[in-house]
Amino acid sequence: MRPGRSGAGRALGFRLTLVVAALALLLSPVASAAPAKGPEGLEARAWIVVDARSGDVLASQAAQRRLPIASTTKLMTAYVAMKELGPERMVRAAPYEPIYGESLMGLQAGERVSVRDLLYGLMLVSGNDAAHTLAVSAAGSEERFVGEMNRYAAALGLSNTHYANSIGLDQAGNYSTAADLTTLARRLLRIPAFAKIADTESVLLRSLRPPRRIDNSNDLLGLVHWATGVKTGHTFDAGYVLVASGERRGVSLISVTIGAPSEESRFLENLELLEYGFSQYQRRLPIRAGEDLAEPEIRYSGGRLPLRAERSLQVGVRQDQRLNLRVRAPQEVEGPIRRGAKLGRATVLVDGRKVGTVALRASRAVSEASFFDRARATVADNSIPFGIGLFVILIIGVILLRRAGRQRQR
Repeated sequence: MRPGRSGAGRALGFRLTLVVAALALLLSPVASAAPAKGPEGLEARAWIVVDARSGDVLASQAAQRRLPIASTTKLMTAYVAMKELGPERMVRAAPYEPIYGESLMGLQAGERVSVRDLLYGLMLVSGNDAAHTLAVSAAGSEERFVGEMNRYAAALGLSNTHYANSIGLDQAGNYSTAADLTTLARRLLRIPAFAKIADTESVLLRSLRPPRRIDNSNDLLGLVHWATGVKTGHTFDAGYVLVASGERRGVSLISVTIGAPSEESRFLENLELLEYGFSQYQRRLPIRAGEDLAEPEIRYSGGRLPLRAERSLQVGVRQDQRLNLRVRAPQEVEGPIRRGAKLGRATVLVDGRKVGTVALRASRAVSEASFFDRARATVADNSIPFGIGLFVILIIGVILLRRAGRQRQR
């Protein structure tokens, strides 16, 4: 959970402090000269940064340690709810009695709300009432929903994760690890609807009457333009928790800190982890817009048709990774073909894993072959059979002429 803010002035002051601290971090020589084993001096009890594409661990500390995870529990709540409920489904808010200081979406028992808006309330403001309503709507009760959470966790291979509630309250049996949280976040971010929610700074919940605007508690989104999510959390036992993600220069990363000592430090430490992760990659441009990547032959009329990359594709590659380009295009094409027609694709692979695909398009138009082009090509393609046939015809002709001459002599 994340305690409610005490006003716009406090929020603005905190963000200004965070921006100043982040600028100092980004401009410092320590941030640009990445240590071999990751950033130094992080105060979180456990942390990790991974490649979101492959899951490769770039740096970690105590990443397998089971710890309370506060409202990052709601990542699994969101995962199960999205599996069990349609986003447009309208449900009624379940009665919920919060204790003082809980994070709430502000639902009134019985009011109608869409599952989509509940997910926004769950992720952006960490609404405990939203989590409870999703649990009851999906499984009929909190207890049955928690059972579903644990079954999904086992199916996803989260061997060091167990849930005791859908909210993230401090409770025996509700724990996970930094490593498991990155695994879950990687799976969630592959779902476009979830990725959109996690990357939203502010949204108007239109299914409520009257509509209500909420803001994301993840200040990292407003701090750097490349941040893409994911979820904050805070309880007394867990400390300050953050699952963060970012995408820059063709590289996608996920970082986690559990047990940071303050709200400010969890953002700064995740920023440092992500900056460290990005520093491990070199920018590569394996495909450039307009580059000819294939030249199939043109049937009948002859010549070749260059196929050009529709756009550039930039990727980040570590020194220990292998970059490959795979081109799929026909060896021969036949008109009519319009300029810009899609006739193939080029795929970039890093260590054998697909990281991007670009369409290949015809660089010029090709008209339909004429009758004479087809005839000439047919003869050219079958020159040996035609030669043999012509030779046979000549031999037969010679034989017939000789026979005719003998008959005249007789």
